[in-house]
Amino acid sequence: MNKLTQTLVAIVVVLSMLSAACVVTGNVSTDTEPEKTVEVLEPTLEVVSPPAPALDLHTQEELLTSLYQQVNPGVVAIHVLSSDSTGGASLGSGFVMDMAGHIITNYHVVQSAAELEVDFPSGYKTRAEILGTDSDSDIAVLKVDVPAEELVPISLGDSDQLMVGQTVVAIGNPHGLYGTMTTGVLSSLGRTMQSLHEAPGGAYFTAGGIIQTDAAINPGNSGGPLLNLDGEIIGVNVAIQSSTFDSSGQPVNSGIGFTIPINIVKRVVPFLISDGHYNYPYIGIGSLPGGDLTLTQQEALGLPQSTGVYILEVTSGSPAETAGLRGGSSDSGMTYLPSGGDLIIAIDDADVRNFNDLISYISMHKSPGDDVVLTILRAGSEIQVDLTLGERP
Repeated sequence: MNKLTQTLVAIVVVLSMLSAACVVTGNVSTDTEPEKTVEVLEPTLEVVSPPAPALDLHTQEELLTSLYQQVNPGVVAIHVLSSDSTGGASLGSGFVMDMAGHIITNYHVVQSAAELEVDFPSGYKTRAEILGTDSDSDIAVLKVDVPAEELVPISLGDSDQLMVGQTVVAIGNPHGLYGTMTTGVLSSLGRTMQSLHEAPGGAYFTAGGIIQTDAAINPGNSGGPLLNLDGEIIGVNVAIQSSTFDSSGQPVNSGIGFTIPINIVKRVVPFLISDGHYNYPYIGIGSLPGGDLTLTQQEALGLPQSTGVYILEVTSGSPAETAGLRGGSSDSGMTYLPSGGDLIIAIDDADVRNFNDLISYISMHKSPGDDVVLTILRAGSEIQVDLTLGERP
């Protein structure tokens, strides 16, 4: 075979091998890596639609109208004939708690009552007696004897589950306008306010855990319910903050209303029904005005942090004195003594950022005679103090 022939044979063999390599067979397994392919994708344009609102206006309207029809039959107007020399009358709100005829309202609504008249939305009117009052939470329980069909109890919610921004509804009798419904949002949680219970020395005890709302609340709403969108009562409307007054000297709504959390009410009311009063736990300390440390006060006191409750004074004979707590100053001029007072930073396993945290914890979870453990900062050192709670004098 000459060279030309050898070359032609080699070409034929190579072409045969290449042809065989191009044959596709099915059901063939191989240990070698399969041939990679490249897929060409056509460009696509994704159209994103805006999310649909949770509730359209029509659905919101149906929800609120249904809530009103459900709840309003259980909201009452309370007429108070005063026992003072003027013989004047005032008006508040309240709500039906149960089928036994218990009505919840504010203590300050009935505080000076000689006679009480309760008006139901049906038009039915009756007298009421006061079973018990609590000046700390500003709650009173009334008792009425009425036909069963007049009693429409309203479900109680859980104020521990509330979140700022929730929609809330108030129903009451502002300025004598029966069955008025207003809406708003839950503006803040954990406010404190002065109670109606006078403490030794002429000051007043503090109520904690107060709810703030911008739902319109006016004189006459006191004692009426604040509700969530499930129609459950989350609090009892108690006060407003305003610098504007009407022609009769009554404050006008400014978008800042205050409500007693329903979990306080649920804790207090059974005692008001059975005993006529409720005993709050008591530590016996005085704190700074407002209850919270400012940065200036922290610096003046030489404290390592501004969170916590600074003890300004310890009440003589109180549980705080027995436990050995120390106050930084007791004069009216509030002369701060560097590192002189204890700073409470925790109670049991709960952090204490401010006075509301402390008051709310013992009010909601403790009773007189219970033991607690306070974590305090004293002269730069963290220590724990055992304290047995007393009863508010």
